[in-house]
Amino acid sequence: TKIGREIAVAVKEGGGNPASNSKLAALIAKAKANSVPNDNIQRIIKRAEGGDKTEYEAITYEGYGPGGIAVMVETLTDNRNRTAANMRHYFDKFGGNLGQMGCVGFMFGTGGGALIAKTMGERKQDKANEIFTLIITVSALCGVVLAVLGFFLLRPVAEFMGAEGELLEQSIIYGRIILIALPFYILQFEFQCLFATAEKPKLGLYVTVASGVANMILDALLVGVIPLGVTGAAAATAISEFIGGVIPLLYFARKNDSRLRLVKFKFDVKALLKTCTNGSSEFMSNVSMSIVSMLYNMQLMKYAGADGVAAYGVLMYVSMIFQAIFIGFAVGTAPIVGFNFGAQNTAELKGLLSKSLRIIGVCAVFMFAAGELFARPLGKLFVGYDDELLEMTVHAFSIFSFSFLFSGFSIYGSSFFTALNDGLTSAMISFLRTLVFQLAAVLLFPLIWELDGIWLSIVGAEVMSITATVLFLIGKRKRYGY
Repeated sequence: TKIGREIAVAVKEGGGNPASNSKLAALIAKAKANSVPNDNIQRIIKRAEGGDKTEYEAITYEGYGPGGIAVMVETLTDNRNRTAANMRHYFDKFGGNLGQMGCVGFMFGTGGGALIAKTMGERKQDKANEIFTLIITVSALCGVVLAVLGFFLLRPVAEFMGAEGELLEQSIIYGRIILIALPFYILQFEFQCLFATAEKPKLGLYVTVASGVANMILDALLVGVIPLGVTGAAAATAISEFIGGVIPLLYFARKNDSRLRLVKFKFDVKALLKTCTNGSSEFMSNVSMSIVSMLYNMQLMKYAGADGVAAYGVLMYVSMIFQAIFIGFAVGTAPIVGFNFGAQNTAELKGLLSKSLRIIGVCAVFMFAAGELFARPLGKLFVGYDDELLEMTVHAFSIFSFSFLFSGFSIYGSSFFTALNDGLTSAMISFLRTLVFQLAAVLLFPLIWELDGIWLSIVGAEVMSITATVLFLIGKRKRYGY
């Protein structure tokens, strides 16, 4: 039982004497209140003292419920990988997600970066700075509004998801501390795109590293050294997000040697709407991810159970690393595309597209080869504790790796049209790739190939996506002159 496992962990941490182990004493009282016989309690204690081979560990997961409300879940497990897979499955099933925020900032960052780069290409530097300041201001205000809503909705959402007693109160403490930093978290995502537009991409890297290192140090300090528990963990995360958002603000607020700085501005509805439409594809990708993950997890539970969800989790971890290369390249080249589009330099635009597609092609081949060669070592790294799960993961990798041959082109195609300020086409590519093709494939392919059909559906969706991207590039060629 859950109480029995908690007692076993308490014994291993502080000994089997309740007189000197307050946690054990509290759990014994809890067990008796739940009508657990004393003989059973003593048997659990003796088994734990006698070196029970089963090792349980307590893990706290940070997730977000419907509406982006922060939720903390405490677990006790003897298999952290399978628990992580199950957590992801249940968050997705009920409309939440596990540790995924910032899509508003990413939308403003990519959409605004495209408009700013185009404006600079048109030699309107003052206007570019005004649009830059407008975007930063509006996104920060959005963060404030979302944080305030979160404060009011946090308790009812946590109660709806089953939190009660001490867990409910701790969740609220954690969530409210995190929500304080939400405006800065949105700014942090946004500035990662806008640093590239300002021709200072290295500063974006330095800020990201500083924020991450601060989080690690503060976690160790506020949880390990100063035992503040949940409050310390939340404060560490919030402070790191504050650092990631404030450092860029201070940099752009003063005179600097970048292409952008914060200035006085007039509210420009047209520019704001253009920013949102430009960045709608990135926003769609983030929203679609939760829907698609939910359906994949449902299909995997049907055809392979928890092991299938765990294997899928490994594929997604590796995919995030590989796809980050394509996304980073697309975000880094977008300001150059936007600038040359604004300057009407069609020859340079054509050269950029041609070179970019060749670079992506070379990277795609290397990623595919890496996925096939390192499937087993990567599988052992994540699920080496279970031979059956390992074989399933390695087999899934051998199929899934084919998706790397195609995904980069669609990612770049969507970003390319965003940079051209054609938000509708960019959103169409993103919508088809991340939602329509994925949903169609994962529903139909398993009917033919069962579990292999789920792994093939990822590849099939990317093949359909690259086809749509090529058609859009050909169809828009005369309009944009590339």
